[in-house]
Amino acid sequence: MEWKPDWGLRGRMAFTMFLLFALYIVFAGVLVAYFQNLTIMVVFMGTFLFAQFFFSDKIALYSMGAHVVDEDDGPQAKKLHAMIGRLSQQADLPKPKVAISDTSVPNAFATGRSQKNSAVCVTTGLLRTLDDDELEGVLAHELAHVKNRDVMVMTIASFLSSIAFLIVRWGWFFGGDDNRQNMPVIVAILASLVVWIISYLLIRALSRYREYSADRGAAIITGRPSALASALLKISGRMENVPKRDMRETSEMNAFFIIPIKSDFIGRLFSTHPSTEKRVERLRDMEREMETI
Repeated sequence: MEWKPDWGLRGRMAFTMFLLFALYIVFAGVLVAYFQNLTIMVVFMGTFLFAQFFFSDKIALYSMGAHVVDEDDGPQAKKLHAMIGRLSQQADLPKPKVAISDTSVPNAFATGRSQKNSAVCVTTGLLRTLDDDELEGVLAHELAHVKNRDVMVMTIASFLSSIAFLIVRWGWFFGGDDNRQNMPVIVAILASLVVWIISYLLIRALSRYREYSADRGAAIITGRPSALASALLKISGRMENVPKRDMRETSEMNAFFIIPIKSDFIGRLFSTHPSTEKRVERLRDMEREMETI
């Protein structure tokens, strides 16, 4: 396999991290005034960053109700381990942990802070939806995310957004009855709202490009872009029949899923993914290119 670095993705990741770091500096300055105690702020943000960075894989799997499986945990687990082991060798990657989430939502995601500390999770809905070739395409897509290291960047980038969102949501609890005492709280909440919106948009812009890059990576790993294209169409079509309750329970993982859940206008406007149609079109173009070589 000839794997070429995606400099477009690397450049976007570096630029996104630079902008988020600059935003972080401004945000930290506002929080100093908010907490009026630098030690408290450093401990709070440091603890949150440590937990998100080192336990991001466990947090993501827990949020999906997923559990890590071994090869001897049944036929599905054995098949997944065999596929991921073979694809990992083709992608020159350490074999990640394998997890299954018992939900009817047909989807998959990769998580973890590095190539040596990663996990690939699939849902039981996905296993029921795809054939083996299509499943390999999806697994290769997730391994491409690990290979590109964009899962780690997304984890770090989402840290600032998460902190800002928490302050926007709960900051008013720290207010008092005196309007003058409330001013630092109001300023902090407004600043957090601005930071959350900007970081939210930056993360989603990066996320859309990284999906194209992972699609290309999957095509290189498997040599069959059409298998992933077929899988994307099946998942997208099956999503319409998933109960709304299941949709709500898994929507927080949208940025990491291979196919996003929301499909209304607002969902498309702030989507973490390009449209399925555009992704399939690019994959089919790659298939035609491979056939002419």
